[in-house]
Amino acid sequence: MTDRCKGSVAHTRRLPLHRNLSITHMKRKRKASRPVVIENDQVVSLYFDARGVQSTMLRRDPYALALGYTRTMMGFLLFQPFPRRISMIGLGGGSLAKYCYRHLPDTVIAVVEIDPHVIALRDRFHVPCDSERFRVVCADGAQYVTVPDHRPDVLLVDGFNADGLPAELGSRTFYEACRRRLSDDGVLVANLVTDEPDFHRCLRSLREVFANAVTLAPSEGSEHNVTVFAWKGADELPSFATMLDRARALGPTHAVNLHATATRIEYGKKFNWHRYEQTC
Repeated sequence: MTDRCKGSVAHTRRLPLHRNLSITHMKRKRKASRPVVIENDQVVSLYFDARGVQSTMLRRDPYALALGYTRTMMGFLLFQPFPRRISMIGLGGGSLAKYCYRHLPDTVIAVVEIDPHVIALRDRFHVPCDSERFRVVCADGAQYVTVPDHRPDVLLVDGFNADGLPAELGSRTFYEACRRRLSDDGVLVANLVTDEPDFHRCLRSLREVFANAVTLAPSEGSEHNVTVFAWKGADELPSFATMLDRARALGPTHAVNLHATATRIEYGKKFNWHRYEQTC
């Protein structure tokens, strides 16, 4: 296969870390399983094990968002319709990265992936080549957000591996670093899974860091995925009417149903956050 993007690990950008940052991912207890690509005539999918698919690409439309939870994560457009900078933690098959690259042509995108074996598959999933407005960085996402040289308007966190969500990507320390690095009106979007053992701890940490400026939405097409939106600036969530107006305005330039996502976010207002306050 042609190395279209020179996507080998040797050519992948690595994040220069501060000297006082330890490389914590070397100490993690991670399963020694490399990503596996399974494909047929319709789709190409990425797996870490037999428990579930990590990413899926449609052969007929490689830039489409095939999995419902990724379409729900694009709900950040209802908060930040025209982000200048997007950072992503977790490349996978590049679904969100590709979609944002195509549909947000004025946005600078940085994708952080800790696993070089995942990055090495970028051509299989049609991930764009590195350029002035798009790059893939081989680094630990938990450390990436502590480096003070970027202030994204949107930070997408979907950094699952074979063991689930690493503890470092769901801790209060991590979310505090995310909040500091966001622009003044930036939005954090996190994919969480309800049957993960640390799910409630993640929600508690998000609530402690973002206070009332956090909400969640049940993810499209998934029984266990939820999408969490947390933001800086005004404490109030955009009204349902405002979100619908934005969805209508963005409709001609986007291939996701933002009206449905607005409804999911509105439904999430019913969630009882009081259980995640200090009394927990």
